[in-house]
This record gives sequence, C-alpha cells and structure tokens, in this order.
Amino acid sequence: MPIPDWLRLGGAPSPQSGDSSLWERCSKCGEMLYRKDLEKNLWVCGRCGHHLRMRASDRVRMLLDGEFHEIGERIESSDPLGWVDKRSYPAKLEADRERSGLNEAIVVGTGTIEGNPTALGIMDFSFRGGTMGSVVGERVARLFEHARRHRLPVVLLTASGGARMEEGMLALMQMAKSSVAIRRFAEVGSLYIAVLTDPTTGGVSASFAFQADVVIAESKASIGFAGRRVIEQTLRQRLPENFQTAEFLLEKGQIDMVVRRHELRALLGRLLEYVPPGSAAPS
Repeated sequence: MPIPDWLRLGGAPSPQSGDSSLWERCSKCGEMLYRKDLEKNLWVCGRCGHHLRMRASDRVRMLLDGEFHEIGERIESSDPLGWVDKRSYPAKLEADRERSGLNEAIVVGTGTIEGNPTALGIMDFSFRGGTMGSVVGERVARLFEHARRHRLPVVLLTASGGARMEEGMLALMQMAKSSVAIRRFAEVGSLYIAVLTDPTTGGVSASFAFQADVVIAESKASIGFAGRRVIEQTLRQRLPENFQTAEFLLEKGQIDMVVRRHELRALLGRLLEYVPPGSAAPS
C-alpha cells in the first residue's frame, strides 16, 4: 500500500503559525522558537520543556520505523443533523480539511515500532479540536477489529476536546461503539497501550482513553472530563493548580506513568516486546 499523501507531503503547516512563518511561540513561556529546530526537537520547547501539540504526520514519523498503512482512510463525515450555526457543518469540515491536510480527527493503521508490528491510532487536535464524531468512532472500532483479527497490539494516542456537537447523539454513541470493540479485542488477550496527549477530555477520556492495559501520558498534558471552570463553579471551590495535569493523575493513581516525548518511542518498544507475535488466538 502506498504511503498516504498527507504523510508523504508532511501534512499542512501547524495551525499555530502561517505557512511562511519561520518561528513558533511557545504557549507556555512565550519564547520564540525557530520552527526547523522545533521540529527536530519533536515540538518540545528548548527553553522550558513544554510539549507543544503535534500533528498526526509528525507523530507517525516519530514513532514508526518505516511505512504506515492506513485503515478506513476513505471514511468521511456526513451531515446527519443538517447542523447550521454561523456556518454549516459541511463548511466547517471542508475548512478543517484544507487547513489540516486530514479528512478526520484520527488516522489509524499499521506499522512497526522498534521492530514490533503494531496497530496504531493517532488523534489530531488540529481537525475540529480532535472531537469524536461517527467517523472517529468507526475508525477506532476498525483499528481494534483489525488488530484482533491479525493478532496485533494497539497503541492509541489521544488528543480531543470531547464529543462532536454537530453530530449530537450519534457522536455520543461512539463511546459505546469503541468500548465494545476494545472488549472484543481484550478477549483474545493482546495488549492495548493508550498515550494521553494534550488535551484529552470529554467523551474520549470517558471511553477508550482509559480502557487500556497500560495508560501513559505525555508530560504536563491536560487530562480530564469537564473543564476546570465548570468543576470549580459546580463545587464552588478552588482546585489545585496542577489539577487535571498528567502529573496530578499519576499522583492519584489514575494513570500508569508520565513520559517525556523524547522517551516515548523507546518506551513503547520495550512494552511491545512483551507481546510475542501471534501469541493471541483469533476468534
């Protein structure tokens, strides 16, 4: 299968800067960073160590040994509710396709990580804020079904603002759909690793993000369900400054480890070595 155009061409420029910009401002410390150096440093600020958001194409190149073979790449969103506010839903989707170079908020497929055959899913916040609609749910389900049939472990990187409001209940149903696919996958005894990146919230955090055998989070990633302001207004109390950070969740025992981006590929390679090829029986 040929390498997808969005990966071969490197995807569209990051939404934080213009096409011709040579510089990127760190959203944490405000430092102006030379884009070419930033790309070489895996989009980690050289001054404060802040992990900037990464595009799916950059993630694929960072993690995989070679080619990436997509699954379900032709599935695209429709407009089931005829949603219109300031712009119609199809117009929003088209704008995001042009800006991001993707046709949805997740790409899924297969490749090898440190020599280990793996089913890989990567969410991209640049497409509709990584929101989960029917296509995201379908691709997640197909990823796990493919991994179940071919006895592959799954690595899934999350980055999401929650369920996609323009699809209403159909978007919320994807929580159940993805959960069923994960349950079927788990029955054959293979390994599922979730990597939570900034941000992982809403319906994604309430479903497949925390259903993994091993839950990893990138350093300082924002992780939760409802937003901080919503919780504070509901409880009528001030929350800790590090609330909903990866480190806070590790301290409370909700995730297994926090990792810096430069260490992620090697860590995944070590974890995947615990799954001998073909060890899980198909069903």
